Order: sequence, then structure tokens, then C-alpha cells
Amino acid sequence: MKKNTSSIKILLLIAIGITTASCKKDFLAENLTTARSLEYYKTDAGIQSLIVGTYYQVFSTPFNGEWMFSFTNYGTDEFHVGGDASNGIFNAYGTGFNSIIVALNTNTASANSQWDNLYVGIGYANLLIQNIQESATTSAAIKKTALGEAYFLRAYNYLRLVNQYGDVPLKLKPSTGVELEFTRASAKDVSAQVISDFTNAYNLLTNGVSPARITKDAAAHYLAKAYLFRASEINDAWNASTKTADLQAIAPLADAVIANHPLAPNFADLWKYTGPNSANENLNELILSAQFTSDVSANGGNTQHLYYRSRYDDIPYMQRDLTGDRPYSRLATTYYMYRIYDLVNDSRFWKSFKTKDRLNKTSGSYYVNGDLGIMYVINQPGDNRFASVKLNDVVVYSKTGKTIPNVYVAYPRGVTTDNALFSDVRFPSLSKFIDASRIAVNETRGLRDVTLARSAETYLIAAEAKIRLAAAGSGSYNDALPYINAVRARAQYQAGEDRSVYADGGAAYASSNLGQSTTINSYYQENSYYESNNILATTAATNLAVTNIATLPAGDEFVISKLGYTSPYDRMLCFVLNERSRELAGEFKRWEDLSRTKTLVARAKAFNPEATAVQDFNNLRPIPQTYLDGIQSGGVALTATQKKAQQNPGY
Repeated sequence: MKKNTSSIKILLLIAIGITTASCKKDFLAENLTTARSLEYYKTDAGIQSLIVGTYYQVFSTPFNGEWMFSFTNYGTDEFHVGGDASNGIFNAYGTGFNSIIVALNTNTASANSQWDNLYVGIGYANLLIQNIQESATTSAAIKKTALGEAYFLRAYNYLRLVNQYGDVPLKLKPSTGVELEFTRASAKDVSAQVISDFTNAYNLLTNGVSPARITKDAAAHYLAKAYLFRASEINDAWNASTKTADLQAIAPLADAVIANHPLAPNFADLWKYTGPNSANENLNELILSAQFTSDVSANGGNTQHLYYRSRYDDIPYMQRDLTGDRPYSRLATTYYMYRIYDLVNDSRFWKSFKTKDRLNKTSGSYYVNGDLGIMYVINQPGDNRFASVKLNDVVVYSKTGKTIPNVYVAYPRGVTTDNALFSDVRFPSLSKFIDASRIAVNETRGLRDVTLARSAETYLIAAEAKIRLAAAGSGSYNDALPYINAVRARAQYQAGEDRSVYADGGAAYASSNLGQSTTINSYYQENSYYESNNILATTAATNLAVTNIATLPAGDEFVISKLGYTSPYDRMLCFVLNERSRELAGEFKRWEDLSRTKTLVARAKAFNPEATAVQDFNNLRPIPQTYLDGIQSGGVALTATQKKAQQNPGY
């Protein structure tokens, strides 16, 4: 197939391409008895087999590579380009961000990578829905469960597509031949189909084994999310007739999910990965996850552990090891992430970001392996304790009495302005995906599951719906506070809790086949809470409850002031978006949250140092050129004018 063939054409060929194999007669006269035709996928066994394959295609394949974070975390207020700009164009926007992405190197994600993946998944889901409906089976596992899963899988992909691209082709039947003529359905029609499919899934499914399988609660969570998307600002040109009903439908769905998925007692519980299928991957809070097996030969693996880690292995007394992970250094934190947390009372920053490493390559008599070797000080503007961003041998660690070889400071010299902090290769690393269960130090294939949905987000979906209803004159802005405060209450430090304790997937080295010695591991079970905040050890409980919407927490007031918001609605929407950052940072949701609320441009320009070229039209992605070049109209390729008509404005 030619390289410029449209991605939908690829999808359709895949959908019909599982054909009966045949062999020419030869001197052995062998008969192939294992060949299967499409008829196999009408049997119970075939349907179940296709379900498994579709799960993998839709949930797991996006996390083997760089396009997922490029389309969801770059170009926002939370992250900018770290030490490697392989996919920096997704963060910077600019003239190079278009229907074709010119590759910087082999790691650069193409403009059509997301589009192709989503439509392949839709092709599988369409085949499932048709075959299940036509099947003569009476098995509930097929007629209800598998059908509900298939509707969910199709809706999940179309929700991603309409969030990212707006109008997209709506294909609801598997093809029986090659199709080349497509037009884009309106975002209104696509959204209606998404809600219909999620509703069908919700009505068909029960609450079985989560988070490994799609359940009724998963359908409810994503149905609420679909309603919220349709009611958001990006759709205001056409959503007036459905907005109020959509928003009113969200809280009942969310409440039912929340009742079945209580929050984990400690935010750190979510990230304490000690090996494949460890306790953190089976918490009640989790609604749905992308599953990865401990057998790396069975799949491409989860590579997201590579991209958020800052360089540590090129510093004196340090070397790359299993627990420190392989640092591709793609995504660095912006200063927005240091300003929105209450760093004294909110545990989530300290349980989400790695701020200390221990030495693992010493040869002298002063330092030994295991000494504190790297520390990031996450202080606030105006702190006069530190002379420069990078300090050498001047900060003494109280527990050993030795200086710390490498200390990096967010706000040195008493500065009060938000400059480019640290450097592109030095920054506190988001640690939610670190994986030391890998089979080798340089192994890229990770084994950790990826959480797709958890009830903390469900709370915040309900809170946003309440804020929007209040703006429409139904209820009060205070109605959102119980949902927000429930999430914030879990983020508080508990009485007696050691605030310096830190855990991430680095502890999983014990489950690795590598068996690396602990003496050369950099994993440090401590954060820089006390050093950063410059306070004495304390174990008193903290309180993050918000009771007055007129006076929001200091970090939120900072962002509100920076963005110039004054109305109650803008302030409260800003508050809930900030809360989503504090709770869900890096979890592949941010770009879509900012796009749908049309806050992307303001936030990216305010907080992302490389995203100054972002414009309003960037609230939607460019339609890939591979699609435009591959489709036809009236049996002939599209003209340049026709291609332009199918492209989003600005590209």
C-alpha cells in the first residue's frame, strides 16, 4: 500500500483483510487446516477473541510510543519540552504544526498517528457490533457484555476524535470492500453518536471486574465525560438545546460511580508500583486501566516511563540504573506546576514528583553510594536562601552531615518573577509512570498498567457540571465544593504522617528479572518537602477544605490574577481546572480539558515558555494530510479546494 493512502482506507482494509488463507498444491499436498475466515468472528469464540484484540488496540497501543503524550500533554500549561525536542512541535505549535509533521528524527510522532490508531479501533468495534447483533447465540456474555464493550470501545474512540478534531468522518458499519469516499460529520452528530453508544454500553453492562474490563461504572464515567464535553465552550455554536439536560445528567451518573469506587486513602497509594499486578493497580478507586503483562514478548510494552524523567545519569557520582529509569527527558514541568499547589499542606506535589536521588557511582572516601546526591528545591518566589539555580557542595544534608553534590532551586536569589526554572534536562520528574520492574537498565518496554479513569476525576467532572449549572442559573457555585473538597481531603496530610516519605515505581526493581544490586540504585524514598518549605518536621494533619468561593487558595488566586478572570464563573472554572492539574497531572487529559473549555490559548501563553505561537484555531488539531490525499470524491482524488474544505481552519 502506498504511503499516502488514507488512514481510513487502511482501517477498511484491516477490517476486511482477515481472509481465508490458501495454499497452491505442491508435491507435499499439504492442507492448511488452521485458516479462518471472517465467519470465525461471528462465533462466540471469535467474538471473544476480537474483543481481546480490540481492547489491546484501543487501550494499550497508544502507550507504546510518543504520540499519546504529544497529543495530550504537550502545548499546555503543565508541561513543556525537556531535554529532547523530538516532538517539540506539538508543544510549540507554530508554522511547522500542520497536517504533515516534518520529522525531527525517528522519534517524532506523525500527524496521522493518533487518527490512524483511533479509526483502526473503530473498525474493530464496528465489526464486533455487527457480528454480535447478527449472532444466533443466546449467551449473555456475548449479547450483553461483549456488545456493551463494543459500543463502549467505539464511543471511546469517537470521543477522542471529536475532542481533538471536531468534525470527523462517522463510520458505523464495517466495510465489505475498499471505500475511498468520506466526508466529515459535524461535531454535533458525532457527539450524539458518542452519547448514544455510551448509553447503550451503560444499559448492557454490569459491574464486573474493574479496572481490567469495561464495566457499567466505566460507561457511566465516560458518559458523564461525554455530556460535559458537549456542554463545553468549544461547542457553544450548537449545544444550547442540549446543554442544560446534559449537565443535569452528570451528577447522578457520577454519584453512582463514586459510591462504587471510593478514593484510595492516601494519594501515594496510586503510585506505589512494586511490580506487575501490584496493589496499586487494583485499587477500588480505579475504574478502567490499560493492561500490560509481565511477559514483554507478548506486547510492545508501556513506554511512558521514559518520557517524564529528567536527566540524572550524566551528573558526577551518578550512573543510569533500573530504579532511576531511562531518562528520555521529553516533558519538563512548567512553573505553573510549582505555583498551583499549597506545597505545605497539599501532599500531591510531593507524591507525584521525584525531587531526590541518591548517589550510585561513587569512588572517593567522602561520598558513598546511598548518600543524597540530587535534590530539587521547590520553593516559592522571594525565597532568599539560595544564591543560584544550580548549587554545588553548599547545602548540607542534616541526616548525614555531608553536602549534597547537586542542588537545583526553583526560585533562587530572592527572585519573585517566574523565569525559566532549572534547565531543560534538570527538573523534578513526574513519577507516576516510573517502572523499575523492566528486564534491563536500557529496556524501553515497561510493564505498568496505565490508569485511564479513576473516581477522583469523576468527582471533578461532577464539580464542573455544578459550576456550569450555577452559571446557567440552576443552583449555586457552592454546590461544586463538596465534590472538590472530597478530592482535596484525600490530598491532605494525615495526622502523624511523615511528609518527607516518597514512593514511586523505582521500588519495583525487586520484581525485575535483571536483579540489579541495591548498591547501585538511585531510588531515594524521600522528597524535599522540608528543605523546600524551610520548616521544621511536623506531623500535624492539614486541612485543604475550601469554604468561601470569594477567597480561593493562594495558588488559584495567582492563576486567576495572571489570566485576568473576575466573574464568578471564570474564577470557579479556573479553580476546577487547577484542581484537575493538581490531581491528574500528566495523566493524558490536559490538552482536551483546555481545548474543550477554550482556555488553551490563554493558559499556554501564560505558562508555557515555548507555546507563544498558539492561536485560537489550535483548539482543534489539523486533519492529517494522509487522509486528505487518500480519499476521493466522485471516483477521483480531491482537488486542492476540496481538501481545504475538509481541513480545519488555520491549517
